[in-house]
Amino acid sequence: MHDIAKSKNLVRTRSGRWIRPVLYSILFILVFAGLIFGLNLLGISPMIIVVAVVTALIIWFGLIAFRRFRSGRTTSAAIFTVFAIFFVLIDFKALQFSAMGAMAKKMVPPPTTVSSAVVKEEDWAPTLSAVGSISAVQGAVVSSELGGIVSKIAFENGAAAKKGDLLLQLDASAEEALLRSAEAEAELARQDLERTRDLASHKVVSKAELDSAESKFNRLNAVVDQMRSNIRKKTIIAPFDGQLGIRQVNVGQMINAGQQVVPLTSLDPVFADFALPQQNLGKLTQGLDVRVTTDALPGREFTGKLTAINSMVDANTRNITLQATLENPDHALRPGMFAKAEVTLPEKHKALVIPGSAISYAPFGDSVFVIEKTKDEKTGKESETIRQQFVRVGESRGDLVSITEGLKAGEIVVSTGVFKLRNGMAVTINNDLAPKPQVKPNPIDS
Repeated sequence: MHDIAKSKNLVRTRSGRWIRPVLYSILFILVFAGLIFGLNLLGISPMIIVVAVVTALIIWFGLIAFRRFRSGRTTSAAIFTVFAIFFVLIDFKALQFSAMGAMAKKMVPPPTTVSSAVVKEEDWAPTLSAVGSISAVQGAVVSSELGGIVSKIAFENGAAAKKGDLLLQLDASAEEALLRSAEAEAELARQDLERTRDLASHKVVSKAELDSAESKFNRLNAVVDQMRSNIRKKTIIAPFDGQLGIRQVNVGQMINAGQQVVPLTSLDPVFADFALPQQNLGKLTQGLDVRVTTDALPGREFTGKLTAINSMVDANTRNITLQATLENPDHALRPGMFAKAEVTLPEKHKALVIPGSAISYAPFGDSVFVIEKTKDEKTGKESETIRQQFVRVGESRGDLVSITEGLKAGEIVVSTGVFKLRNGMAVTINNDLAPKPQVKPNPIDS
């Protein structure tokens, strides 16, 4: 019985030796948890809290290991020593991370250099844009009505011609000979008619003979007129004033009826033909101003008036065909040219205008970066930072676009390089090399 009691007391003594350190450890952890919570409420860095906790654990496990070595319990002392060394390594790395974090906070990236533009409010007249072609008010390819051999060409390629000027002469010698023969027969028929009338007045010939003589006279006169008409058709003249093109026949060439001789075009004024969707028909009236540009003449703009609106809408495209008349005194515009037309509507509206390069286009929404002055609470210095602002984009003209929502007049926005920016960045403004946006840009061909 005595041995059994002694063994029970020994077990209780050993279990008590393990329970107390565990309880102390739990209590220690709870105390430090409360300390961490309090420090966190005070706004102290989490890394400092980690270092403090790990240092406390190192001290705690070191003391436990020291007591275990003194009491001769080397196994448990070695375990706590390993824990202490492990936490020393953790503490060392935490100190490194804390130092790196402090250095990162001190390192401030330099401001990004950007160019800027002021949001301006301008009067913009709404326009309707389309593409079309230049056509001549009067234009034709002069052709020969009769066939024959070309005997004379009376014009130079590309020369100007007046109405009635001789262009080309076909050989008409055979027709002229036939004309003389027909004229002789007509003269004889005239004389026969006069004698028959004189005889008929004396009742010498019948009325039938008189009618036959008159019919023969009229028929031969018609032959003479036909021969003269054929001779005139052998002479090709300019039907209207205009500029000639390149001839398509040569002297001595045998041409057939309908053979094209030379293009003739009236170049001042000219038409600009284009089409607009049918929903714009209610806005269109004759007399509206039209501006026309063409890639063949960069930098030039031709102005005119809307002179014709087609009476029907194309059933296939649902477009209405329009025609503008343009002055072309220097003959710069030529029929067949590709043209861009803008019809200016009479009403005007206020528009907020910025360069198109200031807009960052994205699937989730278009945005710009607004430059604002901010003050550092610690140093008190003012700096320029950017704020991303989502906007709604309206119509564009040249290098400029209108903004319908999101900006106010007078605000300053980043005009170039928006793809490299992010919200809140510090920037510096340098507009020395910034290109000036234009409503009618004229880029130099590269």
